[in-house]
Amino acid sequence: MASGGKRRALGQHFLRDAGIARAIVDLVAPTSNDLVVEIGPGEGALTAELARRAGRVIALEVDPALAARLRPSLPGVEIVEADARGWDYGTLVAPPGGRVLVVGNLPYSVGKPILMALVAARTAIDTMALMLQREVAERVAAGPGSRVYGSLSVLTQIYCDVTLALRVPPEAFRPPPKVDSAVIRLNVLPSPRVAVADERRFHVVVRAAFAQRRKTLANALAAGLGRPAEVLRAAAESAGIDPLRRAETLAISEFAELTARLP
Repeated sequence: MASGGKRRALGQHFLRDAGIARAIVDLVAPTSNDLVVEIGPGEGALTAELARRAGRVIALEVDPALAARLRPSLPGVEIVEADARGWDYGTLVAPPGGRVLVVGNLPYSVGKPILMALVAARTAIDTMALMLQREVAERVAAGPGSRVYGSLSVLTQIYCDVTLALRVPPEAFRPPPKVDSAVIRLNVLPSPRVAVADERRFHVVVRAAFAQRRKTLANALAAGLGRPAEVLRAAAESAGIDPLRRAETLAISEFAELTARLP
Protein backbone atom coordinates (compact mmCIF):
# COMPACT_ATOMS: atom_id res chain seq x y z
CA MET A 1 0.00 0.00 0.00
CA ALA A 2 1.16 3.49 -0.73
CA SER A 3 0.15 4.63 2.72
CA GLY A 4 3.41 3.51 4.31
CA GLY A 5 4.59 1.47 7.25
CA LYS A 6 2.43 3.13 9.93
CA ARG A 7 -0.80 2.01 8.32
CA ARG A 8 0.55 -1.47 7.56
CA ALA A 9 1.64 -1.84 11.19
CA LEU A 10 -1.92 -1.02 12.27
CA GLY A 11 -3.37 -3.64 9.92
CA GLN A 12 -5.60 -1.16 8.11
CA HIS A 13 -7.61 -2.12 5.02
CA PHE A 14 -9.32 0.59 2.98
CA LEU A 15 -13.05 0.35 2.33
CA ARG A 16 -13.74 0.54 -1.39
CA ASP A 17 -17.41 -0.55 -1.63
CA ALA A 18 -19.60 2.57 -1.96
CA GLY A 19 -22.78 0.64 -1.15
CA ILE A 20 -21.37 -0.56 2.15
CA ALA A 21 -20.10 2.96 2.92
CA ARG A 22 -23.65 4.29 2.47
CA ALA A 23 -25.07 1.50 4.64
CA ILE A 24 -22.63 2.31 7.45
CA VAL A 25 -23.48 6.02 7.32
CA ASP A 26 -27.19 5.13 7.29
CA LEU A 27 -26.72 3.48 10.70
CA VAL A 28 -26.16 6.89 12.31
CA ALA A 29 -28.26 8.86 9.77
CA PRO A 30 -26.40 12.18 10.06
CA THR A 31 -28.19 15.44 9.33
CA SER A 32 -27.00 18.98 8.75
CA ASN A 33 -27.37 19.59 12.50
CA ASP A 34 -24.90 16.87 13.50
CA LEU A 35 -21.18 16.76 14.23
CA VAL A 36 -19.50 13.56 13.05
CA VAL A 37 -16.07 12.31 14.03
CA GLU A 38 -14.66 9.76 11.62
CA ILE A 39 -11.85 7.51 12.77
CA GLY A 40 -9.43 6.34 10.09
CA PRO A 41 -10.72 7.95 6.88
CA GLY A 42 -8.04 6.20 4.81
CA GLU A 43 -8.90 6.92 1.19
CA GLY A 44 -12.16 8.70 2.02
CA ALA A 45 -14.93 6.23 1.11
CA LEU A 46 -16.87 6.97 4.30
CA THR A 47 -15.64 10.54 4.57
CA ALA A 48 -17.17 11.66 1.29
CA GLU A 49 -20.55 10.17 2.23
CA LEU A 50 -20.43 11.79 5.67
CA ALA A 51 -19.47 15.17 4.19
CA ARG A 52 -22.54 15.07 1.93
CA ARG A 53 -24.91 14.52 4.85
CA ALA A 54 -23.48 15.92 8.10
CA GLY A 55 -23.16 19.54 9.17
CA ARG A 56 -19.56 19.17 10.35
CA VAL A 57 -17.06 16.32 9.91
CA ILE A 58 -13.79 15.86 11.81
CA ALA A 59 -11.66 13.03 10.41
CA LEU A 60 -8.85 11.57 12.56
CA GLU A 61 -6.04 10.15 10.41
CA VAL A 62 -2.84 8.76 11.93
CA ASP A 63 -0.93 8.70 8.63
CA PRO A 64 0.28 12.20 7.57
CA ALA A 65 0.63 11.15 3.92
CA LEU A 66 -2.99 9.99 3.75
CA ALA A 67 -4.17 13.12 5.53
CA ALA A 68 -2.33 15.31 3.02
CA ARG A 69 -3.81 13.36 0.11
CA LEU A 70 -7.38 13.70 1.41
CA ARG A 71 -7.42 17.44 2.14
CA PRO A 72 -7.62 18.74 -1.47
CA SER A 73 -10.53 16.45 -2.36
CA LEU A 74 -12.50 17.09 0.85
CA PRO A 75 -12.04 20.80 1.62
CA GLY A 76 -15.08 20.94 3.90
CA VAL A 77 -13.77 18.22 6.22
CA GLU A 78 -11.49 18.97 9.17
CA ILE A 79 -8.76 16.36 8.72
CA VAL A 80 -6.74 16.03 11.91
CA GLU A 81 -3.50 14.07 12.15
CA ALA A 82 -4.05 12.13 15.35
CA ASP A 83 -3.92 8.70 16.98
CA ALA A 84 -7.54 7.80 17.72
CA ARG A 85 -6.53 5.89 20.85
CA GLY A 86 -5.52 9.08 22.64
CA TRP A 87 -7.65 11.81 21.07
CA ASP A 88 -9.79 13.73 23.56
CA TYR A 89 -13.36 12.79 22.57
CA GLY A 90 -14.62 14.19 25.88
CA THR A 91 -14.24 17.76 24.56
CA LEU A 92 -16.81 17.23 21.80
CA VAL A 93 -19.94 19.37 22.08
CA ALA A 94 -23.12 18.74 20.12
CA PRO A 95 -24.27 21.58 17.86
CA PRO A 96 -27.60 23.23 18.79
CA GLY A 97 -30.36 20.77 17.98
CA GLY A 98 -27.84 18.17 16.81
CA ARG A 99 -25.87 15.13 17.94
CA VAL A 100 -22.28 13.96 18.21
CA LEU A 101 -21.78 10.84 16.07
CA VAL A 102 -18.70 8.66 15.66
CA VAL A 103 -18.10 6.51 12.58
CA GLY A 104 -15.03 4.53 11.69
CA ASN A 105 -13.31 1.62 10.01
CA LEU A 106 -11.02 0.78 12.93
CA PRO A 107 -7.62 -0.84 12.31
CA TYR A 108 -7.79 -4.43 13.58
CA SER A 109 -4.76 -4.16 15.84
CA VAL A 110 -6.05 -1.14 17.78
CA GLY A 111 -9.82 -1.59 17.50
CA LYS A 112 -10.34 -2.57 21.14
CA PRO A 113 -8.38 0.33 22.72
CA ILE A 114 -10.13 2.81 20.43
CA LEU A 115 -13.51 1.34 21.41
CA MET A 116 -12.64 1.59 25.10
CA ALA A 117 -11.53 5.22 24.66
CA LEU A 118 -14.86 6.03 23.03
CA VAL A 119 -16.86 4.28 25.75
CA ALA A 120 -14.87 6.19 28.38
CA ALA A 121 -15.91 9.45 26.63
CA ARG A 122 -19.51 8.31 26.19
CA THR A 123 -21.09 11.35 27.88
CA ALA A 124 -19.96 13.45 24.89
CA ILE A 125 -21.25 11.00 22.25
CA ASP A 126 -24.76 10.00 21.13
CA THR A 127 -24.37 7.20 18.60
CA MET A 128 -21.51 5.25 16.97
CA ALA A 129 -21.11 2.94 13.98
CA LEU A 130 -17.78 1.13 14.15
CA MET A 131 -16.27 -1.46 11.82
CA LEU A 132 -14.17 -4.08 13.58
CA GLN A 133 -12.81 -7.52 12.93
CA ARG A 134 -15.95 -9.70 12.96
CA GLU A 135 -14.72 -11.75 15.91
CA VAL A 136 -14.26 -8.60 18.02
CA ALA A 137 -17.62 -7.13 16.91
CA GLU A 138 -19.38 -10.35 17.94
CA ARG A 139 -17.71 -10.20 21.35
CA VAL A 140 -18.84 -6.61 21.92
CA ALA A 141 -22.45 -7.50 21.03
CA ALA A 142 -22.62 -10.91 22.77
CA GLY A 143 -25.05 -11.66 25.58
CA PRO A 144 -24.72 -13.87 28.68
CA GLY A 145 -24.33 -17.56 27.91
CA SER A 146 -22.53 -16.95 24.63
CA ARG A 147 -19.09 -18.48 24.28
CA VAL A 148 -17.76 -15.07 23.21
CA TYR A 149 -19.44 -13.03 25.97
CA GLY A 150 -16.71 -11.45 28.06
CA SER A 151 -15.41 -8.32 29.75
CA LEU A 152 -15.53 -6.39 26.46
CA SER A 153 -19.26 -7.21 26.20
CA VAL A 154 -20.07 -6.21 29.78
CA LEU A 155 -17.95 -3.05 29.90
CA THR A 156 -19.49 -1.78 26.66
CA GLN A 157 -23.09 -2.84 27.19
CA ILE A 158 -23.39 -1.34 30.66
CA TYR A 159 -23.15 2.03 28.91
CA CYS A 160 -24.50 1.37 25.39
CA ASP A 161 -27.13 -0.54 23.47
CA VAL A 162 -25.08 -2.60 21.02
CA THR A 163 -26.34 -4.08 17.75
CA LEU A 164 -24.38 -6.22 15.31
CA ALA A 165 -25.61 -4.31 12.28
CA LEU A 166 -23.65 -5.36 9.17
CA ARG A 167 -21.30 -8.12 8.12
CA VAL A 168 -18.69 -6.98 5.60
CA PRO A 169 -16.81 -9.44 3.37
CA PRO A 170 -13.06 -9.16 2.63
CA GLU A 171 -13.64 -8.14 -0.99
CA ALA A 172 -15.16 -4.84 0.18
CA PHE A 173 -11.61 -3.68 1.07
CA ARG A 174 -8.33 -2.92 -0.61
CA PRO A 175 -6.26 -4.96 0.08
CA PRO A 176 -8.72 -7.70 1.16
CA PRO A 177 -8.11 -8.80 4.77
CA LYS A 178 -7.83 -12.48 5.64
CA VAL A 179 -10.85 -12.27 7.97
CA ASP A 180 -14.41 -10.97 7.85
CA SER A 181 -15.38 -7.61 9.31
CA ALA A 182 -18.59 -6.41 10.93
CA VAL A 183 -20.14 -3.10 11.91
CA ILE A 184 -21.65 -2.52 15.33
CA ARG A 185 -24.06 0.28 16.14
CA LEU A 186 -23.79 1.69 19.66
CA ASN A 187 -26.42 3.97 21.13
CA VAL A 188 -25.10 5.56 24.31
CA LEU A 189 -27.54 5.18 27.21
CA PRO A 190 -28.50 8.32 29.18
CA SER A 191 -27.23 6.56 32.33
CA PRO A 192 -25.54 3.19 32.96
CA ARG A 193 -27.78 0.17 32.40
CA VAL A 194 -27.44 -0.69 36.09
CA ALA A 195 -26.43 1.58 38.94
CA VAL A 196 -22.83 1.04 40.07
CA ALA A 197 -21.51 2.94 43.07
CA ASP A 198 -17.84 2.46 42.15
CA GLU A 199 -17.35 2.10 38.40
CA ARG A 200 -13.62 1.54 38.67
CA ARG A 201 -14.14 -1.36 41.06
CA PHE A 202 -16.85 -2.78 38.81
CA HIS A 203 -14.39 -2.80 35.89
CA VAL A 204 -11.74 -4.56 38.02
CA VAL A 205 -14.20 -7.23 39.16
CA VAL A 206 -15.51 -7.89 35.64
CA ARG A 207 -12.01 -8.23 34.19
CA ALA A 208 -10.93 -10.54 37.00
CA ALA A 209 -14.01 -12.74 36.57
CA PHE A 210 -13.26 -13.31 32.87
CA ALA A 211 -9.46 -13.55 33.17
CA GLN A 212 -9.63 -17.33 33.76
CA ARG A 213 -12.79 -18.43 31.98
CA ARG A 214 -12.51 -22.12 32.82
CA LYS A 215 -12.56 -21.47 36.55
CA THR A 216 -15.69 -21.06 38.60
CA LEU A 217 -16.66 -17.48 39.41
CA ALA A 218 -15.34 -17.60 42.98
CA ASN A 219 -12.02 -19.16 42.00
CA ALA A 220 -11.49 -16.79 39.05
CA LEU A 221 -12.16 -13.78 41.28
CA ALA A 222 -9.89 -15.16 44.02
CA ALA A 223 -7.05 -15.46 41.52
CA GLY A 224 -7.74 -12.13 39.82
CA LEU A 225 -8.34 -10.04 42.93
CA GLY A 226 -5.86 -11.79 45.22
CA ARG A 227 -8.58 -12.47 47.80
CA PRO A 228 -9.41 -15.71 49.68
CA ALA A 229 -11.81 -17.93 47.74
CA GLU A 230 -14.12 -18.32 50.76
CA VAL A 231 -14.58 -14.52 50.90
CA LEU A 232 -15.55 -14.46 47.23
CA ARG A 233 -17.90 -17.41 47.63
CA ALA A 234 -19.68 -15.66 50.51
CA ALA A 235 -19.99 -12.43 48.51
CA ALA A 236 -21.47 -14.29 45.53
CA GLU A 237 -23.95 -16.12 47.72
CA SER A 238 -25.01 -12.89 49.43
CA ALA A 239 -25.70 -11.48 45.95
CA GLY A 240 -27.87 -14.51 45.15
CA ILE A 241 -25.29 -15.93 42.73
CA ASP A 242 -24.08 -19.53 42.81
CA PRO A 243 -20.27 -19.23 43.21
CA LEU A 244 -19.85 -22.37 41.10
CA ARG A 245 -21.22 -20.57 38.03
CA ARG A 246 -18.80 -19.24 35.43
CA ALA A 247 -18.46 -15.58 34.52
CA GLU A 248 -19.97 -15.96 31.05
CA THR A 249 -23.35 -16.87 32.59
CA LEU A 250 -23.72 -13.66 34.62
CA ALA A 251 -25.87 -10.76 33.47
CA ILE A 252 -24.58 -7.20 33.86
CA SER A 253 -26.94 -6.65 36.79
CA GLU A 254 -25.43 -9.67 38.57
CA PHE A 255 -21.90 -8.31 38.14
CA ALA A 256 -23.12 -5.03 39.63
CA GLU A 257 -24.71 -6.77 42.62
CA LEU A 258 -21.63 -8.92 43.15
CA THR A 259 -19.37 -5.84 43.10
CA ALA A 260 -21.59 -4.15 45.68
CA ARG A 261 -21.38 -7.19 47.99
CA LEU A 262 -17.61 -7.54 47.97
CA PRO A 263 -16.10 -6.52 51.30
